[in-house]
Amino acid sequence: MPWRDKLGLVHIYTGNGKGKTTAAFGLAVRMLGSGGKVIILQFMKAGDVYGEQKKIAECGAVIESFGLPKFVHGKPEPDDIEAAKKALQRAREVVSSGEWDLVILDEICVALGFGMLDVDDVRELIESKAPHTELVLTGRYCPEELFELADYVTEMREVKHPYQRGILARRGVEF
Repeated sequence: MPWRDKLGLVHIYTGNGKGKTTAAFGLAVRMLGSGGKVIILQFMKAGDVYGEQKKIAECGAVIESFGLPKFVHGKPEPDDIEAAKKALQRAREVVSSGEWDLVILDEICVALGFGMLDVDDVRELIESKAPHTELVLTGRYCPEELFELADYVTEMREVKHPYQRGILARRGVEF
């Protein structure tokens, strides 16, 4: 591929606003459309739940979900922590392999925010990235110390959201 000789950069999409995963998946479609290889590792999401999972796979991305079929509220359970650690181990393999043009670590920042992962482990993961691989980290609660390792940092800021009026997540829009 023509970009294999280019330097891969690091993106962070964080903040309380909607659109972090959506932005990452948009980048995945762009990379796939350019002939690149894309893998998405989901840290806090179970497989076959979210509308984008099946479609992005049909477009040619590999998607692996490590989240459990429950939401983490407050203190994570031991099985939540174990799932996040499995995802991190897989991410280490993927990010350093050189096989992928784009690697998306979806909701890794949430796992950090809940204390399920150690920020130093994620720092090491970023530093181990294959030179041409574009790497995206998404999720609320990204520790600011990771910003220095990123080339792009985008904070999605919630100004207004239907949830504030009691409207729950809707299929096809929020999931």
